[in-house]
Order: sequence, then structure tokens, then C-alpha cells
Amino acid sequence: MNDNDKNQIQRKLRLVHVVAIGLAYMSPFAVFDTFGIASDVSSGHVPTAYVVVFLAILFTAMSYGKLVKRFPNAGSVYTYTKNILNPYLGVMVGWVSFIAYLALPMINALLAKIYLSAGFPNVPGWVWIVGLIAVITVLNIFGVKIAASVNILLVVFQVLVGVTFIFLTVRSIQTGPEHFMSFAELFPAANEYSGLFGAAALLALSFIGFDAITTLSEDTVEPKKNIPRAILLVASIGGVFFFTVTYFMQSLFPDVSLFNDIEGASPEIAVMIGGNLFLSFFLGGALFSVFASGLAAQVSASRLLYAMGRDKVIPKRFFGYLHPKFNSPVLNIVLVGAMALSALLLDLEAATSLINVGAFTAFSFVNICVVKSFFTTERKRSLGYVLSNLIAPCIGLLFVVYLWVNLALFSLTIGGIWTVLGLAYLAISTGFFKKNPPEIDFDELEA
Repeated sequence: MNDNDKNQIQRKLRLVHVVAIGLAYMSPFAVFDTFGIASDVSSGHVPTAYVVVFLAILFTAMSYGKLVKRFPNAGSVYTYTKNILNPYLGVMVGWVSFIAYLALPMINALLAKIYLSAGFPNVPGWVWIVGLIAVITVLNIFGVKIAASVNILLVVFQVLVGVTFIFLTVRSIQTGPEHFMSFAELFPAANEYSGLFGAAALLALSFIGFDAITTLSEDTVEPKKNIPRAILLVASIGGVFFFTVTYFMQSLFPDVSLFNDIEGASPEIAVMIGGNLFLSFFLGGALFSVFASGLAAQVSASRLLYAMGRDKVIPKRFFGYLHPKFNSPVLNIVLVGAMALSALLLDLEAATSLINVGAFTAFSFVNICVVKSFFTTERKRSLGYVLSNLIAPCIGLLFVVYLWVNLALFSLTIGGIWTVLGLAYLAISTGFFKKNPPEIDFDELEA
């Protein structure tokens, strides 16, 4: 065996392993987090809203699969956009996509407040937000890591809670006055479609991370075949799970305006269908998910800031600092934690929309890259090739654009400001686009 063989990553992951890790990234428990808000916005059509966002994700997943085959050793929309469209545009797409990861710790803090306030209503909500962020920040400074195997166990536990939730919900429907939603009831009235797509834009949060498995290409057996399959399987399994859970929840509670707190509707439902014992089980799964996700989100964002500072893309003195004792980017971790404190000023709907600004940017440009490749690649234009490489990504892009239109104005404004800041810095750092843009390892975000 030569030295090059020794330095190569051994391909050990098979399709089942990649799918399991992809589901761990996606966090199935997200289905409970926004049910109350989505039901209110969609006028009681959360299952249908999940179908809409799933279609957008499915066509986008197909586009990811095609780009993985073309770039099997890279896994970021930054890399795809840089090589297929334009290097400067690639940097901007990566920059805007990054806002989702900066906002994820804020989402987890808000969810912790919602769940813990349900169990301890007399404690002020800000205590849970500040407490979670402080604990996660301290642990990340000391270099806490969550192994992939732990994440997989977490997914299994979340699915177990979901299955139990479905069982108790079905039992409640069968013994009560409610009925299972009919096929006709899944469709909204003519004046409710705007709310349906607004809810779909919010629910895209549930699919955040399904594309992260593209970074496992070098670890996977036959990546050009297994990674695209895994992407479609993860998106499909998530879509079926989300639809199933919300179908039974919506059947039991067609009107969530009756709840004391729409944001905290899921804990209230847990009490109604299973009593305080199931509420404890439910809150345990929720907090475990929120805590693990918060740890991973903060360390991922801080590591990318460190990588950018180390490579002098942003000021190295601050962002490229590594603590000599803890061997962690302490200043970046504290900065991300401080930004997460904005959860004190926002509600879950606004925070979720803000995350989707980054996600929709990535989803949009993945589809655009496939369309551009269709016109620049020289090969025979068969009907199947046209359908899969032009029509499918265009459909995916149209779905994502429609979700863009339904995002909250607040999120679009913040996203616009973030984009302008990135564009200004890129212009200055490249002598107003006279020099090549810096090489940024955006894959470090999900490594």
C-alpha cells in the first residue's frame, strides 16, 4: 500500500448508514415544533402544507443527487455554484446560506422555552432561553462533541415518541367525537391557499439538514449511486413521517385557536392525549432533541467562522483565534451564543422564517446549477434527460420561489441586509471584483 492509499478515507458507509445519519441531521421531532403556528396560518391544513413543501424538497433532492454525481468529493452549494455559475456568486450563495446556521441556536432556545414553560409555567420564559444558551456555550468552549452514533440513537428515540404520539392520538379520535380527516378535507377553500403556502414556507424548517449527507461522499461505498439514493430516501421518509403525524394531530384538533398558547400547542396536546406521564416522556424527547441540536448548531457555526478567519476571509485576529488550552474558537462560540440571545425578542414564526432564508437560497441555486448544466453539457437530449435535467429542476425551483414569496417580510428584510453586508465585504476584499474571490471551505460547517 502506497502513502496515498494510507491517507485516503476508507469507504465504510453503506446506504443504510447514510440514510440513518441523514435522518439524524434532519431531526424528526421538528414535526411537533411548529404544528400550532402552521395550523393557525393554514387554517387547519398542516398535512397538506407538508405535501407542498415535500414536493419542493423532492425535486430539489433530485437536483442535489445530480450534482453529487458531478462533484463526488464536495458537498456544499457554494462549491456547486462556484464551479457551475460564477465564483463571486458562489461566495454570496454560501454567505446567505450560512444565516440558517447562525439562526439555528436561536430556534433551539425558543423551543426550550416553549417546552419547559409547559412543564414549569411559573418560571419566566427568558430564564430557559438564557440558561440553555449559557450551558451550550460553556460546553462548546470545552470542546464537547456528539458522535454520529448518539445522533442515530436520538433519532430512534424521537421516532419512538412520534409513534407513541400517533397511537395515543388515534385512540383519542376513536373514543371521542372527532373523526379522521377525509380526502376532501385535506384541500383548503379558495381563500385559504395563501395561508397554505405560508405554512409550507414555515414547515421547510423540518427538512433543514437533509442535504448535509452530501458531505459523506468520501466515506460512502459507491457514492455516485448511494448518495443520491440516500438523499431521496431521507427526504421521502421525512415527508411520510411528517404527513402521518400531522394528519392525526389535525384530525384530533382541527382548530388550534382553542389552545392557551399556539406556539406551545404540542405539549398541550400531549397532556390531553396521554396525561402528565406522557407529557414527561414527550418533554424528555423534545429537550434531548433541542439540547443536542443546539450543541451541534453552535459548534458548526463557530467552526465555519473560525475557518473563514483562519483563511483571512474575515478579520483573523478575532475570528481566527483558537484558545490555547481548550483548543476551541472561544470568541466565535461566545459570539454565536450572544446572537442566539435575540430569541428574547423574536417569536418562533419569525425565527423559523429567518432560517428558511438561508435554506431557500441553497435550494434555489442547487436547481439553477442543474438547469445551467443542462445547457452547457454536450450530450444527446433524450426525453428522459430533458425531464430529469431541465423540467424537474425547474419545477423544484418554481416551488421554492413560491415558498420565498410566502416568507415573512421581517425575514426577507434581515436576509436582504445580510446579503448587502456580504456583497460589500466581497467587493472590498476583491478590489471591487478585480481579484479572484477567496476560497472558503463551507464544507467545514457540516464536517
